[in-house]
Amino acid sequence: MSTLTALARARAARAGHAVPIAAVRHVHLSDEPLVVVPVMQAGEAAAPLAVMLGTSRSAPELLVVSQPRNRDQRFAFLTAFARVLLPYIESRRSSTETVEATKNHEEWERYNDAPQLILPNSGGIDALRLLGRSSRFRTVDGPYPVDPLVPLLGRYLTWLAEDRAAMPGSSICLALTSVLAQHWATGQSALEDQHLPALLGWIDPPAGLSGAEAALRAEDADLVPPAGPVTDPAFDTGVLAPLVRAQELARATDDTRAVSQAEQELRSALEGQLLPTWETAWQAVDVLRALPAAAADELRWQVDRGRFTDFANGLDDGAPPQPKRPSAVAAARRLADLEAAQLSYDRSQAIDDPLVLARYRVGGEAFAGRIVAVDAERQEIKGKRAWPRPLVRLLTEDEVILRPGAKLASPTRVSQTARLRSVSLAPDGGGYEVELELLSGMGRGKTPEPGSLPVAGEQRCYATFLAEQRGTRPELPEVDQTPWTHGGPPWPHVARADDQSEDWGPGPDVASVDAAGMAAARAELLADGRVLGAGGWD
Repeated sequence: MSTLTALARARAARAGHAVPIAAVRHVHLSDEPLVVVPVMQAGEAAAPLAVMLGTSRSAPELLVVSQPRNRDQRFAFLTAFARVLLPYIESRRSSTETVEATKNHEEWERYNDAPQLILPNSGGIDALRLLGRSSRFRTVDGPYPVDPLVPLLGRYLTWLAEDRAAMPGSSICLALTSVLAQHWATGQSALEDQHLPALLGWIDPPAGLSGAEAALRAEDADLVPPAGPVTDPAFDTGVLAPLVRAQELARATDDTRAVSQAEQELRSALEGQLLPTWETAWQAVDVLRALPAAAADELRWQVDRGRFTDFANGLDDGAPPQPKRPSAVAAARRLADLEAAQLSYDRSQAIDDPLVLARYRVGGEAFAGRIVAVDAERQEIKGKRAWPRPLVRLLTEDEVILRPGAKLASPTRVSQTARLRSVSLAPDGGGYEVELELLSGMGRGKTPEPGSLPVAGEQRCYATFLAEQRGTRPELPEVDQTPWTHGGPPWPHVARADDQSEDWGPGPDVASVDAAGMAAARAELLADGRVLGAGGWD
């Protein structure tokens, strides 16, 4: 937590409402996101109980598992889940755009849109990740066959909840608690911010209540049910368990009317638990939409659309399911990609948002002030060639703790780097006078191009991290060349007869999922013409 964020929390606690810590929205919001509210059975790692999802606030789809311990009902639930989620994903593949060739990439086609899942909290993303792990290795034949849509669902859930959700800057799979806490500071702890109704109570309290009062009200499970992925213990013991037992007794006596009634009562009870979170999630989406989008929003969404294109095309080409445990080389590549994405995301946020940049100013990594003089004629002569090296003097009230020689850049002109030459007290003693030497971003001539230099009287900010060069991915060996210090090359998978003998656990690292069967299932979805739109099923 930065110093400014801690100060904002203190101000929020005193004022009784959340304090903005971002001036723009640093996540992309799709025109038609899919809001998903999952609930898992308490005490079971991957036992789905229910999920409410949809792209329309007024028309949610509710899927319920009457007996979460029943394997057949679990997979029937996953099949129903797939028949809602996969058409939504397929509808994002309806059109493409041509991306021009670059020196590192040939011309290619990229989808014009990508799916976006929005969940109440990070626990909901973990629930989808577990469901993906539990279903992507299933086979459509053998002793425990599943619907061909189930392994395809597992592949997509794994990509959404495990790959993209953890990638900084990606908006493919979002947890509302994390996104809201990124843009507002509340008067409660970071742990309490993981409760969506309490967090949103600070940001957008009901009429007549302060943020603190709304958050306190949200802690009452009788008034505001938990946002999942687990239910309230009192609900489990007092409502859920009796309804499940009643259904089991009715099935044991072959009383179809009693079974239907018990299932309907269970469905109504779960709907009552999920609807408040459903409404809260859409309220949070509305609050986020009210913020202006960051300047880099479209560029980051282009990256997401490109990743979606690559993954979907890979599935069409018969790519194997994601392994349970990545190889040493794959793990190193993943770590390098995460680090590079985090640096890029931090940089773009600071460029787009003065409130984010202010955190770096307080920490001593940046300073801002007024340009008082520019020596545009100064040059550096090396041999027979002269290089422009203008000097810029800037007055700032920020405490400058950087050493001479530090490289800097300004959000106004990121491509132009500067070197800190000296720092001294201002003549009037009211701050510091900083002298900078401009190094780049002025064109290729002996004199700077018009408009490439700051002018006297202009306000500018300079930061060290903006001048850092983006690191390249480290050179890593091919998978079959993994050194013995990291386990050596992974052994090829050998199918075993007991690979599919467990009741629910994941199968082998590379299961022989019927790719042709999944392709046929996808074709069936497209031929069926069922597309989840804003008004429900079309």
